[in-house]
Amino acid sequence: MIATRRSVLLLAASTAAATLARPSVLRAANPFEQPPLPYDENALAPQISARTVGLHYGKHHKAYFDKLNQLVPGTPYADLTLEKVVVAAKKDGKDKIFNQAGQAWNHVFYWQQFQGGPTKPTGALAEAVKRDFGDEEGLFKAIAKESDTVFGTGWVWLVADGGKLAIKGYQDAGNPLPDGLKPLVGVDLWEHAYYLDYENRKAEHIEAILSERINWQAAGERMNS
Repeated sequence: MIATRRSVLLLAASTAAATLARPSVLRAANPFEQPPLPYDENALAPQISARTVGLHYGKHHKAYFDKLNQLVPGTPYADLTLEKVVVAAKKDGKDKIFNQAGQAWNHVFYWQQFQGGPTKPTGALAEAVKRDFGDEEGLFKAIAKESDTVFGTGWVWLVADGGKLAIKGYQDAGNPLPDGLKPLVGVDLWEHAYYLDYENRKAEHIEAILSERINWQAAGERMNS
């Protein structure tokens, strides 16, 4: 059967209409992926409940990755590691990207520091704690004291600063990477990290995770790496 000009035109029109009606499924690839939680959600209880972990990891942490992946496609940051995005975005003054990348990276570190805990400082880390803070109790008190200097949301980090240990407080998504410091332990001061379990008793939460959840052996390995 030979197609008439009219039938060809009708076929072309129907094909074009069908193409326009189909939703586009093309989207930018997500360059950054949230790592799996390295243990079950109830593994940190009672210091951090399964409910808190579920909301903190499953909602808040995930949202930082989702928003970062909306911001970076088509920028030079899409080809960098997450750690390098944190440093570069801070240096470039790209606050929107830094905030999402910083929180994404901070939380990856946060969850990993509990894996294999709790332990106590040993070896070179124990010696450094004794030298710079007197003892373990002195370290914990220094971290709690620094947390009171961070107004609102933020983080407190135990860092290796040259040959010494130091405590650094940062607002919001801040971390030691842009300052060239080596993070050893990170304490999340955002209320979503503790309010369901401790309400306004932030100091009690800090003491609990430092003494009962942190893998200090891993912190020592980070110090020596």
